[in-house]
Amino acid sequence: MTVARASKAPSARADALMMAVLLPVGLVALLRGVPDIDQRWEDTSIHFWVVLATALVALGLALTIVEGAKRRHDARLLLIGLAFAVSAGFLGLHALATPGVVVDGKNAGFVIATPIGLVAAGAFAAASAIEYPAEVSLRIVRSTRALELALLLVVGAWGVVSADNLPPLSHPVTPDAVRWPLGVLAAVGVVLYTYAALAYFRLYRRRSTFIVLVVAYAFALLAEALIVAVVSLPTSWRLSWWEWHALMLIAFTGIAGAALREWHEERFSALYLEDTLRGRREISVLFADLAGFTSFSEQHSPEEVHEMLVAYFGKLAPMIRDRFDGEVENFVGDQIVAVFNKAGNQPDHALRAARAGLELQRVAAKIASAHADWPRFRVGVNSGDAIVGVVGERGRRMQGIFGDTVNLGARLEGQAPVGGVVVGSATYEQLPPGAEVERLTEIQVKGKALALTAYLLRALP
Repeated sequence: MTVARASKAPSARADALMMAVLLPVGLVALLRGVPDIDQRWEDTSIHFWVVLATALVALGLALTIVEGAKRRHDARLLLIGLAFAVSAGFLGLHALATPGVVVDGKNAGFVIATPIGLVAAGAFAAASAIEYPAEVSLRIVRSTRALELALLLVVGAWGVVSADNLPPLSHPVTPDAVRWPLGVLAAVGVVLYTYAALAYFRLYRRRSTFIVLVVAYAFALLAEALIVAVVSLPTSWRLSWWEWHALMLIAFTGIAGAALREWHEERFSALYLEDTLRGRREISVLFADLAGFTSFSEQHSPEEVHEMLVAYFGKLAPMIRDRFDGEVENFVGDQIVAVFNKAGNQPDHALRAARAGLELQRVAAKIASAHADWPRFRVGVNSGDAIVGVVGERGRRMQGIFGDTVNLGARLEGQAPVGGVVVGSATYEQLPPGAEVERLTEIQVKGKALALTAYLLRALP
């Protein structure tokens, strides 16, 4: 019985989603079909604040999602964020179109801003629904700044031209004049949103995560908002005209609410591309920990131990990130774990990790020179295949690295001399000619049937 109930849950949610999607269509049909109900309600103040609030919610979502996309190099998140950013920009322009706010009368630029913005956002939404391979995703993410700049220029130019009554958007428009152009444009937008909504619903069926279902529903609502916005142009300020404002507000606040329900770490992981969620990479991993840390902790107060770790980690973690583009994966007690090529965009990851290991020892030695009793680091670097993926649910969720490459890196660190850097054979093979190394006696590692070859790295050209 438990299994039967569980299997019915996605179906029940799907039925509820279908009803929620059809309800706005039925409501606008009722209002337009019974003119006596579709009363005129003109309140410029409420209009301004409702539209502005919707734009701000969309903008907040856009900024948060795009930041996550940059951190995880995920094209899907980036495109979703840009869809919301486009919507926010053109909604902001529509808010400014409220009579008496910026312009005294109506002009084409402000009146048609929302349909234009919705269609542009629909293009990003549809593009986000595609399952991109890692290489394509990285190329898209590398273009983030160009896409953001283009978006700002388009929205800014539209706003300036509209506010200053410059051609071709300087004159008011009549519904008859724009009905066909906007109708065709709206049809394109509806196709884009429908594709996106169905794609995310299929994603929900695979992952059964609430936020994915809400995104599918939101894109369906935006398709309906686009239809209503164009259809209700002749009946501005009537209840049917207000409906598309409500649909957009529900769409964006719904996603915001679903996001808030998610655990804060990897909040949008349910939307990740498959490769971001669980992808194979060739990586290099760096492990560094302090030899004699336990003895030092026994002989010093907690405040002194904390002071030492802050001095080390406060210099070493930014150095790994800023100079070598490594990602500091974790601090575990006195240990630093860093990974290179986590996103698949560093073909020279082994050299980066090796250089980072040598520099870590140099910087650590400089810090410790003023504290004779502070322990020193041992560093191990290893390269090879690993899985980069998200694990955990509410209470703890993280993107980590998993596989034998990682385990061996930790073992190599344990074999390193104090102040030294030991690299595995896979890392050594990727170092440039002229690297100064000393081959170590074959190492017998716990859990490995065969002895391993490793090298003490002294210098790099």
